Amino acid sequence: MAAPTRPLNVLGTPLEDCSHDPKTGWFRDGCCRTDENDQGSHTVCAKVTAEFLEFSVRAGNDLVTPRPEFGFPGLKPGDSWCVCASRWMQAFEAGIAPPVRLEATHEKAMQIVPLAALRYHAIEDDTAD
Repeated sequence: MAAPTRPLNVLGTPLEDCSHDPKTGWFRDGCCRTDENDQGSHTVCAKVTAEFLEFSVRAGNDLVTPRPEFGFPGLKPGDSWCVCASRWMQAFEAGIAPPVRLEATHEKAMQIVPLAALRYHAIEDDTAD
């Protein structure tokens, strides 16, 4: 039996891990993989900024406050995290989108975010934490 194939990123190559410290992803496996239950499409591997974190809190998603009951340490600027494609797009439209790692951003992000917008905010692959 063949091993399952790795999902693709927005570049059409195998999806790379986003972050293991903190552990991110819909499946909390360090990767921006998704499935039909992921209503938020946690598919954009972003290196969060203070401005983006503040924007997210104002939009109703507090990514800063630790939630130990969910194993969530809280994020700080510079952390890599699989963010919701729609939230990233809102931040892009507001002019405060955080940088992204294209190699670790799932291809399904392009259902919400144009590839050109992701490319504009792309950072060199500094590999997952």
